[in-house]
Amino acid sequence: MHIHDIFARFSTTFSFEFFPPKTPEGANDLFENIAQLEALRPAFVSVTYGAGGTTREVTHDLVVRIKTTTSLDPIPHLTCVCHQENEIGDILERYARANVSNILALGGDPPKNMANYDRAKDAFKHAADLVAFIRKFNASGAHPDKRGFGIGVAGFPEGHPATPNRLLEMDHLKAKVDAGADYICTQLFFDNRDFYDFRERCDLAGVRVPIIAGIMPITSAPGMRRMAELAGGARFPAALLRSVARCGDDADAVKRVGVHWATEQCRALLDHHVRGIHFYTLNKSDATRNIYQSLGLRDSTSVLR
Repeated sequence: MHIHDIFARFSTTFSFEFFPPKTPEGANDLFENIAQLEALRPAFVSVTYGAGGTTREVTHDLVVRIKTTTSLDPIPHLTCVCHQENEIGDILERYARANVSNILALGGDPPKNMANYDRAKDAFKHAADLVAFIRKFNASGAHPDKRGFGIGVAGFPEGHPATPNRLLEMDHLKAKVDAGADYICTQLFFDNRDFYDFRERCDLAGVRVPIIAGIMPITSAPGMRRMAELAGGARFPAALLRSVARCGDDADAVKRVGVHWATEQCRALLDHHVRGIHFYTLNKSDATRNIYQSLGLRDSTSVLR
């Protein structure tokens, strides 16, 4: 379903993110969790994408498998890193043939095994360039939907780690929207005030597309540390840190605290009329299902327009 149709159907979208598993066992575990999350009837699910060939084919295969074997609507990530125009064109053609309706266009980071990679080799230096290329592909009429792909881009409530100047950061975001992005999905955050401020700054900058809030429940203390690294320096409020510290070595207690915190974030976001909530699931289902139950949601259609 094209993202415009998704937003027309849902007053608040609920969606989940998966990453491509590295092993057949991981794939089996993922699809067991997908089966459980499918019952929540999300508006869509997204699938992450590795640069430099690390998970590209696995991403493509996972997207097509989700599209053809489940009722879920997958949105693949696509990055600028390590790509030429013909490669991106081939990927878009493959997704168009599979009737994939939307793409999340990202700048991306070089793979860890390519730390010295020269970005000058890439055809697209910024996500805005990739968005413009997808729009050009859409205009070619190669997609079965005459509108072509719906396009999402990333937003950073806590600030982009590579752009400390927050005025310049907003200029970059507006450039992505002006190039043709249909919606924004944010990086994870743990203090809703960062999201509300980000939303207001978007409004002041004339960015009028829907903004979806990214939420990742903390499920373990080591995972909390990895979370900060993956997010480029996530800020953990002192109240959250105190709650986790009180748990000591009790891993189950840490998980309960993390899920409770994320639930309260979601409750407040709903009260503040968030346009959508995107759960970074880490390929698990229990934390997300617990949040739904605590929010009193039967499934994602509980807040249909």
